[in-house]
Amino acid sequence: MADRLNGYRILILETREEAQFSRLLAEQGADVLQCPMFTIHDAPDPAPIEAWIRRTIERPLDDLVLMTGEGLRRLMKVVRRIGVEPEFITSLGKARKFARGPKPGRALREIALEPQMTTEKPTSEGVAEMLSKLDLSGHRLGLQLYPDKDHATLIGAIKAQGAEVDTVLPYVYDAQAADANIVTAIEEMARGRIDAIALTSSGQVRRLLEVAQAHKCEAQLREGLQQTPIASVGPVVSDELKTYGLRTDIYPTNDAFFMKPLISAMATALSKAPPRATAK
Repeated sequence: MADRLNGYRILILETREEAQFSRLLAEQGADVLQCPMFTIHDAPDPAPIEAWIRRTIERPLDDLVLMTGEGLRRLMKVVRRIGVEPEFITSLGKARKFARGPKPGRALREIALEPQMTTEKPTSEGVAEMLSKLDLSGHRLGLQLYPDKDHATLIGAIKAQGAEVDTVLPYVYDAQAADANIVTAIEEMARGRIDAIALTSSGQVRRLLEVAQAHKCEAQLREGLQQTPIASVGPVVSDELKTYGLRTDIYPTNDAFFMKPLISAMATALSKAPPRATAK
């Protein structure tokens, strides 16, 4: 089944796990145009992260909520630098672990741990809904945050259930560093040089529109999206597209909202027409 996307040029907007998505597409023969939506950096001040790690070791958490796989990987980078990896992993092993979607679960497995529960909806609202069914009274809950998101509502909901919330923010975004790449990707779509754009998070949709508006090329973006098939990994992304008056052309079947089913759906849909991007 290899080479199902041979000759097709696919634009991906991944930030986290971009390399994995690109590799999976390349295995199917796709010409992958990678466009990171953000440049990710470690938090500029490591002291709060180090303090959170040491608190977690000294007072093991009852519960841990991981919002991103990137967050845990960045935490582990600090853990290894300060030389407390065995102690930290042992401490996390004692906590109930909750994952916002599949990516944090994969990061947990990299350190031989498993999430006890994973949200059906990979959103903050999905996390709040999952936790609302549990008794958190008197629990100490660790919450790994991610940048550019107001987490006040989620934190408030957890506290309302009687839990003590200990937050950590292990990384930051540098959005401006990626703007030029995004504008170039918009130009490529408008010129008909992309066979499909693959979207795997609602933040990518917002970021595309924000950059287009900031650089006065929203009309060009909408023109490009009008002629470029839009592949959505699942309902959260498709709902975000609808918010901006955009459509979903390619969608995974059987409610399998992951990279491989998305790639299979793209291969099936695109096979109905020859690659057009390579002819430009």
